[in-house]
Amino acid sequence: MKLQTNENSIDRTIRIALGVIMLAMAAAGAVVAPWLYLAWIVGALALVTGIVGFCPLYAILRISTAPARR
Repeated sequence: MKLQTNENSIDRTIRIALGVIMLAMAAAGAVVAPWLYLAWIVGALALVTGIVGFCPLYAILRISTAPARR
């Protein structure tokens, strides 16, 4: 499977912002265990998928918010 971009710029921006916020909250101790671990995982996944522009769940569900290629 080729990793084609399947997120548009707004989707990517939201994911990056959400990832940074969740990781900052987890690092600052604003969240307690077991939610702390979930915040680290979800924050990291959101940040990575936002930076890369590819979401594996979108690929599985055949969803794409990226503009159509010509």
